[in-house]
Amino acid sequence: MIRKSLFSLFLVAFVAVITSTGSTFAQSMTSVQPFKVGTFAIDDVPTVGLVVHDDKLIVDLAAANRALELMPEYSKVSMPDDMTGLISQYEYGLKYRVYEIVNWLVAEGMLNDSDLAKFIHPVGDVDIMAPIQYPSKLMNAAVNFYTHACEGCTEEALAAQTKERQEKRGVPYLFLKPTRGAIIGDGEDIIMPYGRDAIEWEVEMAIVFGRTGKYISADRAYDHVFGYMVAMDISDRGGRPPGGSRFDSDWFVGKGHDTFAPHGPWIVPKEFYGDPMERLHQTLVIDGVTVQEAKAGDMIHNIPELIEYASSLVTLYPGDVLQSGTSGGTGAGRVERASGSGYLIDGETITANIEGIGSLTHTVRQETSVPDDLSGSQLPPVSSYRPN
Repeated sequence: MIRKSLFSLFLVAFVAVITSTGSTFAQSMTSVQPFKVGTFAIDDVPTVGLVVHDDKLIVDLAAANRALELMPEYSKVSMPDDMTGLISQYEYGLKYRVYEIVNWLVAEGMLNDSDLAKFIHPVGDVDIMAPIQYPSKLMNAAVNFYTHACEGCTEEALAAQTKERQEKRGVPYLFLKPTRGAIIGDGEDIIMPYGRDAIEWEVEMAIVFGRTGKYISADRAYDHVFGYMVAMDISDRGGRPPGGSRFDSDWFVGKGHDTFAPHGPWIVPKEFYGDPMERLHQTLVIDGVTVQEAKAGDMIHNIPELIEYASSLVTLYPGDVLQSGTSGGTGAGRVERASGSGYLIDGETITANIEGIGSLTHTVRQETSVPDDLSGSQLPPVSSYRPN
C-alpha cells in the first residue's frame, strides 16, 4: 500500500507541478481535500491527527508522515509532539508537508479502503480530546452580541438598544478563563459544582492564533489566525455570597470552574473555512430544544476588532484562544425547556454546533458532595444565601 503505482506517482507529481514553480517533486502547495486537525487518544496516547473524509476518519499525523518518508522522493520532516507545536510550525512550512500527506492518501485511495492502514482510524474508534492541551491564554469576549446585550427584550426594545449601541460601541470587554481544568474535550461531562444550581450555557466561536503578535491591526488580524473551533462558555450565575468583600461581581466565580470551557471537537484551519464574519452560524441545543442560534451579523465587535483589542493588551502566541462571545438565549431570554428549569440540571445533554466546523456534546452532572474537613472558606451553595 505504501509503495506507489506509477499512475499515482504521476498524479502526485502532476499536482506538485501545477501548484508550485519548483521541480517535479517540489512540496505540494495546496491540498486536494480539506481537513481539520485535532488531538485524539489513540491506544491511550494523546496524538495529533487529521480529520478527513467528511469527519469520518482520523489520520495519525506522525505515523502517516513516517510512512510517507519511506519513499525516497520525500524529504525528512519532523512532526511536532502536540497541537501547539503543529500550530507554531504550520505557517513556517509544515502545512505543506501536511498537504503532501493528504494528497498522497487521496492519490492512493487510502481514505476509501475498507482495509485501512494502521495509521487511519474511524472517528468512533478514538477518544476526542480538547484540541489544544493547553493554551497559554483563553480570552473571552463578554456581551458581544446585540441579542445577548438585550436578553428578553421586545423587538422594538432590541432595535432601539442596537441602534444606540451601534452609535456608541466603545471597545470590547474581554476576560480570562483558566485553561487546564476548565478546558474539556467533546463527550466529557460538564460538572456543576456542589450547591451551584444557577449554571448557564453560551455557545461561542473560538479563534486559534497561529502567529505571535502585539498591536495587530484589524486589517492584519487574519494573518495571525490559525483556525477556528467550537467552544462553550459555561457560567455560574449564582454570584458571591453576601457580606465580606464590597465587590458584588465576581468573574472568577462566574467563569472559572473546572469543565466550564468545552473546546473542539477539532480545529478547522482558516484556509478551509473562509471569513467567519460571513459564514458563522452557531447554535446550542439542550435535550433537543434549540435555545441559541445566531450569525456573525449580530456581533457588536467583529472578529478582527476583537483581535486588535486583545493584542493591544497582551502579546498573542501560537495556540492562544479568543472566544468571540455568545448571542441571546440566556438569562431573561431563555427558551423554556421540558425540565422547567431556567438553568442546567443534572442529566441534561447540551450540544453546541458551528456550521462547517462540528459539534460538541456533553452531559451535565451535578457534584453531590464536598470533603467534610473544609473550614467553611469554600464557595458555598447558592441556596445558603438565596432569600426564602
